[in-house]
Amino acid sequence: MSEAVKKKDRSTAASAVVPRLFFLEANAGRIHSMNVDGSDRKTIVSDCHLPDGIVVDAEAGHIYWTNMGIPNLNDGSIERADVDGKNRKVIVAQGITHTPKQVILDKKGGKLYWCDREGMRVMCCNLDGSKLETLIEAGRGEADSRDQTRWCVGLTIDPKFRKIYWTQKGPDNAGLGRLFRANVEIPAGQTPATRSDIEIFFDRLPEPIDLELDHKNRVLYWTDRGDPPRGNTVNRASIDNKPAEPEIVVTHLMEGIGIALDIPNDRMFVTDLAGSIYSARLDGSSERNSLSAGGNLTGIAYAVIPKEK
Repeated sequence: MSEAVKKKDRSTAASAVVPRLFFLEANAGRIHSMNVDGSDRKTIVSDCHLPDGIVVDAEAGHIYWTNMGIPNLNDGSIERADVDGKNRKVIVAQGITHTPKQVILDKKGGKLYWCDREGMRVMCCNLDGSKLETLIEAGRGEADSRDQTRWCVGLTIDPKFRKIYWTQKGPDNAGLGRLFRANVEIPAGQTPATRSDIEIFFDRLPEPIDLELDHKNRVLYWTDRGDPPRGNTVNRASIDNKPAEPEIVVTHLMEGIGIALDIPNDRMFVTDLAGSIYSARLDGSSERNSLSAGGNLTGIAYAVIPKEK
């Protein structure tokens, strides 16, 4: 095959897919999709119940998202729809998970993982909602649920060493936020509440929220919605050569929440509760605003999906 034909084939394949951002507007209960430059914005799902976390299964053409619900009503849920918002379906019904936050997809294992804030848990299930499990239990009962240092919010998985990382945000601006890690599998003979393999990765953080892992370079990224100078930021740290302090790469967010990485193109996308979506290189440079005044924005996901015909 000639180089010209190969180049044409690559060009045709590239034009058959399109990079898209999917993001959640919590206060309005809507899911939006747009091009990475902010163009072609569409509302694809409405009437969500305080949506917080979103993940895209581009191969299957699905989005999954969490609905926090009203914390004192214990009515959180997880839903699925096609990437265009059609064929909406409840995966985890109300009352099974309390206040689900960030959600991630383990495509190879066929699992969804998420943090349950007032439930003080890290949980998982099969993609159809079956085989629900609690992996981490940071507290139990109403008294514990008032202790915000127990609130689990963001998470990611290191598939290489089968480690799970998650945040427990702490009270507002109290400097009691923590980032933990443990094995994905509960040690034999132990329970989610008694497992002995949990370690603190970082502590004394303002308010760490969502996590993303650069698998290629083994670097963990997270948003922090606490007060400056260390809060309202995006932070990063090597997970194999943990530094004494995380590196701050983006500042001046207005309560940063969601983060999505596009490693091949050296960029990240970040949301904040003031309604902005920012893009930047992974080192924080070349920051630009892709959306302003978009409502109270929470979770965000980046995916390359087949182009609509």
